[in-house]
Amino acid sequence: MSIINPIEQCVRDSLERYFSDLGDSEPHDMLAMVMRCVERPVLQVALEKAHGNQSRAAEMLGITRSTLRKKLQAHDLQP
Repeated sequence: MSIINPIEQCVRDSLERYFSDLGDSEPHDMLAMVMRCVERPVLQVALEKAHGNQSRAAEMLGITRSTLRKKLQAHDLQP
């Protein structure tokens, strides 16, 4: 038996609600939708924990600082 971590369970629960709300409609671009919904708060929290230091936030996230800056711009999170 595998144990589902709390974040994974939260995503699964949210997706179940999403499908329930869709009713008979077909989902489209689900992965892109989930990535957009998850990435923004992850970026925000990393920046908060790094006290706005983008180099530290990028290191926490496992990405380069330039990638972080592109993602911040894409999510309109530029300081």
